Amino acid sequence: MPRPALLAVSHGTSDAAGAAAIALLVRRVAERLPDVDVHEGFVDVQQPDAPSTLAAIDGPAVIVPLLLSQGFHVRVDLGRAARPRADAVVTDPLGPDRRLAGILARRLDEAGAEPVGPVVLAVAGSRDPRSLPDAEGMAALLAVRLGREVVPAYLAAREPSVPDVLLSHPGAPVATYLLAHGYFYDVTRRVADSAPVTEPLLDDGEPPVELVDLVVDRYRAGEAELARAEA
Repeated sequence: MPRPALLAVSHGTSDAAGAAAIALLVRRVAERLPDVDVHEGFVDVQQPDAPSTLAAIDGPAVIVPLLLSQGFHVRVDLGRAARPRADAVVTDPLGPDRRLAGILARRLDEAGAEPVGPVVLAVAGSRDPRSLPDAEGMAALLAVRLGREVVPAYLAAREPSVPDVLLSHPGAPVATYLLAHGYFYDVTRRVADSAPVTEPLLDDGEPPVELVDLVVDRYRAGEAELARAEA
């Protein structure tokens, strides 16, 4: 029996480098799952949109949000797209996860951040209350990984803002908790002023193996959920 298709859904970006990095991540996931039909869709900015892509998939599908927290896009946009189909499931988003903490720690090293003192975790921010524990959970995981204080700060929609946290922690490095280059990364660079800022989880090179593993694991969890529902 064929395995369910994988629909990898990211936010979408007008930044060419960011879009290319996410597309490469999806290709590397497809290479890890050669017996799975892998599709790419978006919730905003880019096409094809997730509902149209899902409608074109004949048979069961696992929707993996390439998003870092719960929120409107995961539970409303993607949930609404999957709801009419008994053979489609939306998995958890990518974060929080210890593997992301490992990538963030590596990005801090690459940025030349000092190994002492607090770190500011720059999060896009969402008005959806479900996103808050995910951001705080990611900060806690990174604090454990680094053995130092990590303060979550937001680029939009929530407080404290990144500039406000940097006022309290001048010179602290900013760990960019974003999937790829795009609007919010540009905001991060601007509001961080002279503070060291890391690359996002995806840079211009190969996607981190941990991130590929994470997407594959989300797919397998969704596949198991569909199998249980069918049984």
